[in-house]
Amino acid sequence: MAVKVLVVDDSSFFRRRVSEILEQDKDIEVIGFAVNGREAVDKANQLRPDVITMDVEMPVLDGISAVKQIMAANPTPILMFSSLTRDGATATLDALDAGALDFLPKKFEDIARNNEDAIKLLQNKVKEIGRRRLSRFSRPVSSTPAVPPSGATTSLRSTITQPDRSFNRNTAPSAGATASIRASGKKYQVVAIGTSTGGPVALQTILTQLPANFPHPILLIQHMPAAFTPAFAARLNSLCKIHVKEAQQGDRLMPGTAYLAPGGQQMLIEGRGGNRTLRVFEDDSARITYKPSVDVTFASTAKAFQGDVLAVVLTGMGADGRDGARMLKQAGATIWAQDEKTSVVYGMPQAVTSAGLSSASIALSDVATRLVREIGCG
Repeated sequence: MAVKVLVVDDSSFFRRRVSEILEQDKDIEVIGFAVNGREAVDKANQLRPDVITMDVEMPVLDGISAVKQIMAANPTPILMFSSLTRDGATATLDALDAGALDFLPKKFEDIARNNEDAIKLLQNKVKEIGRRRLSRFSRPVSSTPAVPPSGATTSLRSTITQPDRSFNRNTAPSAGATASIRASGKKYQVVAIGTSTGGPVALQTILTQLPANFPHPILLIQHMPAAFTPAFAARLNSLCKIHVKEAQQGDRLMPGTAYLAPGGQQMLIEGRGGNRTLRVFEDDSARITYKPSVDVTFASTAKAFQGDVLAVVLTGMGADGRDGARMLKQAGATIWAQDEKTSVVYGMPQAVTSAGLSSASIALSDVATRLVREIGCG
């Protein structure tokens, strides 16, 4: 059955372009168009599409407001289109906060190697998110939502305190299930987390639950354009008890600090002992699809820390992280994967699990609790 798509944009040129690209794929059917946010809300109710593509900036009702109304009335996977600017990044994070599932730059060739790759990227994202069934997800629960400091941006889901009808990625915490799981007793030096589609919400869900005394550095690899990672790191930092920053060349790895790999670049570990630092560099290799790449950082982490690594692979398309997880596993590291039920797209976690590399398949809402117990910092 074809994935049915509603295309929303105030530009007739862009509506036509997106429609033509999508309908090149026999598994996608464009069933309608909307020219503003108000019409998008109405068409979503009338047509009940499997996926909505939505521009952020639109007349009558903007994309973020439209997302909120659609998610309240008829939860639907929404793919946002955004400009690669600081304002565009902030607006896109706000759209994810409102309930959108994923995003692409409006010039999505900017994150693809060529026009053919860009076409496939859009088609595949629409198909992947369209195949998810909204009834399988509920909103995260936060009993003590973080309050950002004055002037800070609001969070993805930071003010949510109880389940509602909006589309989301993870189930309510299952305290009983995690309470019975004992720590392995293994010692670690670093935690590494890789993710893609659905990752911004997943990372916030985990990181906001970690205590300020978390004893190890955390490496974050999220597939995201270069214009977006500074805003995302700043937003996370405003919400978390730990420190979160966009990684920079020469950063020394410090406990209780999470380092987000910059978009468009690779992040490696250099040095030995207590003097390990980050190497961040532009990567023009046509051989590596993702920049940043989970495989690249995981492989470097395996070389630097051997088995003293706890790696987690979260929701995302494709298989980035599988090869790096294999290197970590061979070095004696521990690998966890997000479970299928709470993954927006069960591509990356499935690749690791199917390869026999993961020792645990964990619901998103349980990851932080398991981390704290395994690390021993609760």
